[in-house]
Amino acid sequence: MAHFQAKGVWGRLPLSLPPALHYPAYRAFWLGLLASVSGFQMLRFGQFWLVYKLTGSPLPLGYVGLANGVPAICLNLFGGVFADRWDQRRLVIVTQSLTAIFIFALATLTLLNVVQVWHILVIAFCAGAVESFDQPARQSLYPHLIDRKVIGSAVALNSCIWQGTRIVMPAVAGCIIAWSSTAMAFYLAGLGFVIMAIVMYRLRVPPITRQAQGSAAHHIREGLTFIRQNPIFSFLIAMTFFNSFFGLAYITLMPVLAVAILHVGAKGQGLLMGMGGAGALLTTLWLSSRSHVGSKGWLIIGGGVMSGLAIAALGLTSAFVGSFELALALMGVIGICNTTYAISIQSSLQMLVPDHMRGRVMGFYGMTYNIMPVGGMLASALAGLITAPFAIAVGGVTVAAFALGPAMMNRDIRNLGAFLRQGDTAAASGTHRPRPAPSPADS
Repeated sequence: MAHFQAKGVWGRLPLSLPPALHYPAYRAFWLGLLASVSGFQMLRFGQFWLVYKLTGSPLPLGYVGLANGVPAICLNLFGGVFADRWDQRRLVIVTQSLTAIFIFALATLTLLNVVQVWHILVIAFCAGAVESFDQPARQSLYPHLIDRKVIGSAVALNSCIWQGTRIVMPAVAGCIIAWSSTAMAFYLAGLGFVIMAIVMYRLRVPPITRQAQGSAAHHIREGLTFIRQNPIFSFLIAMTFFNSFFGLAYITLMPVLAVAILHVGAKGQGLLMGMGGAGALLTTLWLSSRSHVGSKGWLIIGGGVMSGLAIAALGLTSAFVGSFELALALMGVIGICNTTYAISIQSSLQMLVPDHMRGRVMGFYGMTYNIMPVGGMLASALAGLITAPFAIAVGGVTVAAFALGPAMMNRDIRNLGAFLRQGDTAAASGTHRPRPAPSPADS
């Protein structure tokens, strides 16, 4: 991982910026990412709005999510291989440019008033396929723009973009659609991807060791074997999977919880989601301002357990107490706990994974997030059998149990902070890169 100096006035004001933003290359990357993710949030809002406007039915909304998620799930491992073998900077330029072209095509179809639902689904599918190559490339690139010691700050800053734009950009897109048109919202969304492509074109990246040539299937098997043989990597990625598949399923059921259980309507649902987003955003802002935050292992375990229990409490108290105020408070707790352990997981992965495996590991990690629509469908089916509040509670208890169980059986997970400190010492001495988590034989 390359070492950079924080130069100029930014570097002389340690209290004015989070640590990672002291590095000019990462600062440029972060601003480009802000534009790109803002465009993504506007695109998703516009797609859902347009589909509902064209059909008047909620069912096609699920098709849009699946059309975007299925190719990402299927292709993320290949995207990880490309990220390890190709120039990540050029790969991001290509993926961002292609996505912009897709969005501009959708905007033009909308402007000409000839857009149909199948157009939206095809473009969502194509954008999801491109995203499966874009995400591993971005995840494997930005650690080379900063020092290892501020990776936690960088992960939190990246998460801050997603949390903040999730709250702000749908409202911005709605205003643009109301004041101008849906096509204008799409054009502005595409512009965000163009900005990211330009930033990446101008970005100076240090030399990065590339993976040796070979078949994609071989490199995928190699990556999966590496993850399977390293228990800490396996746990961290499995924790992300459980959170996406079971823990975040409550998002799909929020309309049922807000309308049929708490009787607060769409406005109340917006407040509930906003409270969760606000808790997540405040947490990311706090974490981004710090290079080191406690013991990563116990942050992950504690955050997972508390997040799962808070989700279970949200479902059960909504059913038996019916208090909207209590639900708001629990959503804030969920946002704080979920973000704490999610950022701890990603920063730990980034610090432990060797450079030649980074793309494949982060590609597999990213695939676990794309599984959320499938988990939402399962939760919806379960809600039909045992009601939505109990389906939400089951998901929360599952997350908490998985976070607690492996931790009680595997001391390496409990001592994750020690492995990270070993990597910090090695990086500071310049002797070698941080070693990956040990296999069971090493114990």
